[in-house]
Amino acid sequence: MTTQAGTTWHLRGTVILACNCDYGCPCNFNALPTKGNCEGGWTWHVEEGSYGDVRLDGLNFSALGDWPGAIHEGNGKVLFLIDERADDAQREALSTLLSGEAGGPWAILRNTWTEVHEPPPVPYELRLDDHCSSVRAGGALELELEPIRNPVTGAEAHPRALLPEGFVWKDGSLAASRTFRVRDGVEYDHSGKYAAFAPFEYSGPAS
Repeated sequence: MTTQAGTTWHLRGTVILACNCDYGCPCNFNALPTKGNCEGGWTWHVEEGSYGDVRLDGLNFSALGDWPGAIHEGNGKVLFLIDERADDAQREALSTLLSGEAGGPWAILRNTWTEVHEPPPVPYELRLDDHCSSVRAGGALELELEPIRNPVTGAEAHPRALLPEGFVWKDGSLAASRTFRVRDGVEYDHSGKYAAFAPFEYSGPAS
């Protein structure tokens, strides 16, 4: 497949994310990250989608970043992961989307990183089960969600966030990461911190 300007695309599915911030993540509310820097990222599961005439249903892909400050301050490095089940045309389509050349949230995010790692495609093990969802991508990513718990009683809490101006997601459920580890060019372990999951829907033509 050759990428053409004006290619029409559409994706709908679920995004799972985690980072090194405290529960809720201040970045969602235009505040600075909890620790002053950001280490985290997103995995998109495409329930239904296409790029031009290339179907992307059922595929997964991830962007996992490491920024020295807040994301918008830039100078980050990012690890791109793509589902090994993608054929050549699907892999090229997902790579184009991740590059930001076709628009979507990646067109904004690409302005925040200066170093990109793109290892070979990896096998994904994905479980979509609300606050107990999980994703493993080869040896590069391990993320298990669990409900946030009340620090006094230990009772589960299930907060949500509504972000009308959100460009990655707009209405999502907030959780904790039982496990969150990234290894392969970008490396960290932030188990026990912020996580979330949300539906997404993006579309556009390549610019």
